[in-house]
Formats: sequence, C-alpha cells, structure tokens
Amino acid sequence: MRPVPPELVATAPPPVRDGVRLMVAPARRPVRHRRFTDLPEALEPGDLVVVNTSDTEPAALDGMRAGRSVVLHVSGPAPGGTWSVELRTPDGYRITDGRAGETVRLPRGVTATLLSGGPRIWRARIPVEGGLRRYLAAAGRPITYSYLRGRPSLAEYRTVFARPDGRFGSAEMPSAGRPFTPAVLDGLRARGIAVAELVLHTGVSSLEAGETPQPERYRVPLATAEAVAATRAAGRRVVAVGTTVTRALETVAERDGTVRAGEGTTELVLGPDRPARVVDGLVTGWHEPEASHLLLLRAVAGRRLVERAYAAALDAGYRWHEFGDSCLLLP
Repeated sequence: MRPVPPELVATAPPPVRDGVRLMVAPARRPVRHRRFTDLPEALEPGDLVVVNTSDTEPAALDGMRAGRSVVLHVSGPAPGGTWSVELRTPDGYRITDGRAGETVRLPRGVTATLLSGGPRIWRARIPVEGGLRRYLAAAGRPITYSYLRGRPSLAEYRTVFARPDGRFGSAEMPSAGRPFTPAVLDGLRARGIAVAELVLHTGVSSLEAGETPQPERYRVPLATAEAVAATRAAGRRVVAVGTTVTRALETVAERDGTVRAGEGTTELVLGPDRPARVVDGLVTGWHEPEASHLLLLRAVAGRRLVERAYAAALDAGYRWHEFGDSCLLLP
C-alpha cells in the first residue's frame, strides 16, 4: 500500500466529533463519501451495531531514566500485581535498550522497576499508595504521539459510551468509536438499528511490522450475545465498531458463528488462518497499514475491499490516525 503523506495526518481533534468524513465501502459497489452523521443511512433496519464501552486511562507518565527524560506508557495489569509498560523518548521514539532491574523515576516520588520482558513491552513493578489508577488520575496524561500538536485533554480520548467498570481501562482510546455522538446513536435507533455493548480494554497499540496484538481483557455480556444471535437469525448484519469489538466478538464465536457470553483475556489474532465468523461489517478509522491491523481488516472484509478502500482514502484526502476520518467496510 502507498505511504500516507504527512499532510493527511490528523494532528488535533476535529472541531465536531461526528463531523468527520465517512467512507462507505461496500464489496460490490463504488465507495461513497459521506459524513459520520450519515452512518444510520448507510446501514439497514435490523442491523446490529456493537460498541466498546472501555474507558481511556491517563496512561502516560513523564519520568527520568539514568538522568535522561523518558515517557512510561502503562499498557495494563500483568500477573502478580505487576504492570505491562513501554518506554519511549519524549518525542515518541521507542527505547529498546532497557534492562531487567532498571528503575524509572516517576512524578511524586514513585519508582517503576523493570522486571522482565523487552525490548518493547516490559513487566514492571510500580508500588504506589492508593493504587496505580488513582495515581495515574493525579499524575498521568493520555498517551500521545509525535504527529499531534500539543497534548489533547483526557476528555478528547473518551468515547460517548465509555464507562469505567472498576478495572484498569484502555491504555489507548478505542478510536473507532470516537466520532459517535448522542445524535448519531439516536439516528441509529430511529432507523431500527440496535446498539449492543461489550468491553475490551486495549493495551498500547503502536504496533510495528511483524508484531502481533498483545493479550487484552474482554467481557461480552449475555445481552450482547443474545442480540447477536437474534440479528443473525433474522438475516441481518453484525457491525463492529473497531478492531477491539471485532476481537472480542470473534473470541467468543464458535465455528458456526454462534456467540456466547464470556470474559477473560484474549490472544486471538485474526487473519488468513482465522477469518471472521460473526462480524459482517466494520466501522474503523484510518491507521498506518501495519501487518496485524491489516490482517484483521482483511479477515472481516477481504483483501480486495480493504485495499480498494485504502487507495480511495488516499486519493480523496481522508485524515489518518485517532482524530481522523472513518470508514464503514461492508463486505
């Protein structure tokens, strides 16, 4: 696929969440260029839209490592009361020379100690009175990357359906859901399109070529499993909002597409050897076409449709990354 030119990178949140562009990409018809407010009209009565209610944590901490400034990204909880973390330079580059036993000094006198793992994701101990989530709320900020202008507030990284559930949420925003607003949700329901919920807490998502997604915690409630079953029985489509929803639904899908309620940690990687069984459509943002992300999109929509949509997005000047434009893939 062609590289993304710098001028197409979204460097700040859009003024209006649901004002971003929406490409509607069906398998056997030309793509259509719309606005996100047109999503209800792009779907059909009886379709089911499934969203991720995971909240976004202020998971980035500024610190010092051997006298040098670093940023520590908290990806999520790990066994034994430890945490999965990633180290970056202040300008966003990976730090790959960490070593076990090394310490990182964090704000308010807290110290993180690297235990094992690397070179990218480390298991670390971060002892802090009152728990890490409370500490992050006071000392952390959202994970950001070098293409952004400034540091958007945490509110910009929360979706309209985000709800804390008592656990550590997502290290990075489930960004496919960001353009949704109450008006869009009302429009879906008015058209006879149901909305169901699940939770998948994402870790750090800045994957590079050759990397597979990290294990992630999920919960698919019984009500959502039943809604999926009813939708499929009626011959309608199950549309996932983002790769996070796709991963959770496909984790609990049987070979025949039956979905059961469940929760736990998923290591599922969708691709040629494991295509989608239950997801019929996908709302997604535009991200760098790294391997695992593309494999998941192709597992749902097929290689030809995905490549056609990406080429059309570049030709039409769609904006990239978490604050960019959207696509509805309808294989």
